[in-house]
Amino acid sequence: MTSMFDQFEQPSQSIGNDALSAAEMSALGFIQMKEPDEPIFKKIKKNLTIPDKITHVALSNKYLFVASSGGILLRINLSNSDQEEISLTKYTSSGRLTNLFVDPTGNHLLLTFTPNNVKDSPELYYLPRRPNKLKSTTKFRGHEFTEIGWNHYNTSPNTTGPILLGTSKGLIFETEIALEGEKFFTSGFSSSLEQYWRQVFDIGKGTNTPITGLEFYQIPSTDKYFIFVATPLNLYYFDGKVNSAEKPLLQQVFNKYLNVPEDDTCFKQTDPKPLKYSRLKLWSDQPNETPKSFVWLTSKGIRYGKIEPLFKEEMKVVRDIIKMHSEVIPFPKPSYVDMSVSPKYPMNIVATQFHVLLAYSDTIKGISLLSKELIYEDNYNEAFGKLVNIVRDPITNSVWAVTENHLFKFIITKEERHVWQFYCNKQEFDLAKKFSEDNEFHYNQVLIKEADMLFNQKKYMLSAERYAATQSSFEDICLKFIQVEELDALKVFLCRKLEKLTPHDQAQITMIVLCVIELFLDQLEYMRLHNQLPSSELQKQFESFLTLKNVSDCVKTNKTSIYNLIASHGDKDNLIKLAIINKDFEQVIKQHIYNYNYCQALEVLKSQNNIELYYQFTPILIQEIPKLMVKALIEEKRHLSPIKLLPAFVSCDQERQCIHVIRYLEFCKDHLKTSEKAIHNLLLTLYAKYNPQKLMEYLDSQGQNILMVQYDVYFALRLCQERNLTMACVQLSALLGLWESAVDLALTIDTKKAKEIANMSPQNDIELRKKLWLKIAQFVISNKDGKPQENTLNGPVSQNGSLNDIEKAMTLLQECDLLRIEDILPYFSDFETIDHFRSAICNSLKEYNQHIQDLKDEMDEATKSAELIRKEIQSFRNRYTVINHKDSCDICRKTLMVRPFYAFPCQHRFHNDCLLKELNPLLGPARKNKLADLHRQLNILNAQNIDNVSTGSSGMSARDTVKADIDNIVASECLYCGENMIRNIDMPFVDDNEYDKIMKEWE
Repeated sequence: MTSMFDQFEQPSQSIGNDALSAAEMSALGFIQMKEPDEPIFKKIKKNLTIPDKITHVALSNKYLFVASSGGILLRINLSNSDQEEISLTKYTSSGRLTNLFVDPTGNHLLLTFTPNNVKDSPELYYLPRRPNKLKSTTKFRGHEFTEIGWNHYNTSPNTTGPILLGTSKGLIFETEIALEGEKFFTSGFSSSLEQYWRQVFDIGKGTNTPITGLEFYQIPSTDKYFIFVATPLNLYYFDGKVNSAEKPLLQQVFNKYLNVPEDDTCFKQTDPKPLKYSRLKLWSDQPNETPKSFVWLTSKGIRYGKIEPLFKEEMKVVRDIIKMHSEVIPFPKPSYVDMSVSPKYPMNIVATQFHVLLAYSDTIKGISLLSKELIYEDNYNEAFGKLVNIVRDPITNSVWAVTENHLFKFIITKEERHVWQFYCNKQEFDLAKKFSEDNEFHYNQVLIKEADMLFNQKKYMLSAERYAATQSSFEDICLKFIQVEELDALKVFLCRKLEKLTPHDQAQITMIVLCVIELFLDQLEYMRLHNQLPSSELQKQFESFLTLKNVSDCVKTNKTSIYNLIASHGDKDNLIKLAIINKDFEQVIKQHIYNYNYCQALEVLKSQNNIELYYQFTPILIQEIPKLMVKALIEEKRHLSPIKLLPAFVSCDQERQCIHVIRYLEFCKDHLKTSEKAIHNLLLTLYAKYNPQKLMEYLDSQGQNILMVQYDVYFALRLCQERNLTMACVQLSALLGLWESAVDLALTIDTKKAKEIANMSPQNDIELRKKLWLKIAQFVISNKDGKPQENTLNGPVSQNGSLNDIEKAMTLLQECDLLRIEDILPYFSDFETIDHFRSAICNSLKEYNQHIQDLKDEMDEATKSAELIRKEIQSFRNRYTVINHKDSCDICRKTLMVRPFYAFPCQHRFHNDCLLKELNPLLGPARKNKLADLHRQLNILNAQNIDNVSTGSSGMSARDTVKADIDNIVASECLYCGENMIRNIDMPFVDDNEYDKIMKEWE
């Protein structure tokens, strides 16, 4: 069970809680986020052994100085709890310790003593870091020092740097205390600690006006210093430029104010019953940084203000500036007020960033500097002893409360947790956002309130920016702007929302992009319908929006929907621009074609790299601008496949189109060397229709080899027949081998062409060639001047005509050596006299006689050759070779005569089985099969023991016949000298299957 004292000791905390309900937070997209359960201020008792009651305390840079009633001074290192004990009994015997002053580094400590005897003088002692021995400051003897203004920029452990000292009489001194090794200005024989000392200002002017607060800092980014001085009733401010190389340093600031009225340098406070003391505390975010705010404890309350405005005013009245930029926070009222007892005032205060802690004799109270509310109260019972002081470490910002018997450390946890709300209520939204940025829910609340304020002030564009950063309902915000008809602000809101979405939020991105495009299109359409030129700024905004990455990706994904949306507004220009931005050249070309801008469509087609679009749009563009389209196709060269363009070319049925199609097909034939029959067939078709002369040139260029031509010959012949192109039909018929038809057609044109065709016929087909020439002869004899001859039965032909026909017939006999006079005589009229043929008949008889003579000579030559052959056969019957018993097989190297063998004239000899084994792989499949079949027959004959059965007219037995056939295959030529060896010269010496085996043997 908790004791009554413990219950009294427990501090009370007042924590504001204006959090939304769980349902409201869920509507904003947040889960319920609770504030930390820990209080802002929580004290922890430290177990440090103090021998006697504590009377004084000082703290800085984790060094705690504690003076006890037993005359002991403890220097405690809070980092490791090491303690150093310094005896003060020598000094407390004649005087009383009144205060401890420690510098920010914790290296320098000043102790003030008041004498027990009124006749003696107050003393000021200095305790350095090393050695642990107090040193007297003789120069300041006789002055009671009540406040020290330490140098916050000094880091040396051996010297304090320039410091200010305030007395109980209102005097301000400047000095610098240094150990022996650091002295520069004093004589080497002097034992004084002070390098220099100087009274720099007098605030009391002979009155007992103690200095209760004294601070100085350098103004940032300047060579100026400012000085705060506090008395029980007044707060003074001084600033001025200094030369840091000149000492005294701060006297340079005070010199400026020697003749300035006091009212211009201070803020005065009137009080009929003032306190005999005041407390001045400054706050900075970082150690040794220029403070931003001050807290001044007086009998009227706590004045809290900003310091920075004092820096900015050149011609300033300190009273007015402090009054304008500060406010008084009243002391918290006790729960029970006893009117008979005078009110209690705090004996000291500690300032944090947003709170001030007030130390009473038995209580510590915490007040918010912003809301002025009491948020903390902690009572100290008699077990702890009387509260001695509360101090703050200026370096670590840790706060310690000290009673007579114990030390307590305050843990400050997120003291800024409600600051955002205060600034938000005061509409200081920048500060509110600064102190809520670590809490998403609070930050969202600040943005909503700021956006609502801007919306109510009709600053719709700014409010749209703020709303976009919140988690408010998307639909509600859109409706707000729609209701006030602020479409521009709505666009801003939507665009900012779009910027915050990630690529995974495809649905939201699509919705917002479509909404924004609809808004832009509505505005542009409204201007067009009212005969207004669309604003260039509005158009630029629309184009800029379309170039955003999220938007362009969305457009590519939803092209059809967005194109339909733009088309529904009739905005063809923007539709084309959008397609260009997204490189959707297909849509751009379509729009140009719809607008009959064929040239522009072609330019877009040429500017892109998608070859498929050529195949898609060539059928349309070649109908409208054939010349330019064909030029573009030719410029693409080998990038295009002509075969895929055929449907576009076939659709052309006008001469102005076809002549350019012919131009492209000729380019394919001559430069691209296209061999597809479909291309050549189309070119041939267009030639036949529009340019027969080029058709003949084309047929000639293709040649007369049907295997080499690149067009369909049958298709070409049928086409030329339909077009009555006889000359082409002649050439194509000849190409197909239809020689008779070719000659017949050629004779309808010209006998010269018929003769060419006859000469083109196969030279080895004598009968065909003779037949063709007889057709020509019949035509020449039967016609004169290209016309059929009149019927000779009605009367004789004129003598001149007959002579002409005979001359032509004789010419034919000279041109063709296959024709004889007897071949063409049947075609002449029965009335022709032989005199006309005498010469031709004589020549023919001479040729016959010569031919008979040649045959006789050939017969004599054949008889002689037969006689020679018979003699050679007779000689071969007597030919022999000698086989020695030492001879061996040239394959196996074993004795030849042990097995059946073959002996060749080249002196190579082989065993029968060795030769078969070597020769078998070299034989072709047919001979190999035949050899196997012969061996099978021989085995059968041997098994049947049939030996004397003769077959055929040769009188040889069947077995001998089979053996002879085997010999014809195996022994027709030497294995090493015959043609087999030559044919198989490329065969490797080692077979692939035996390669590994042989390699191992060689190893």
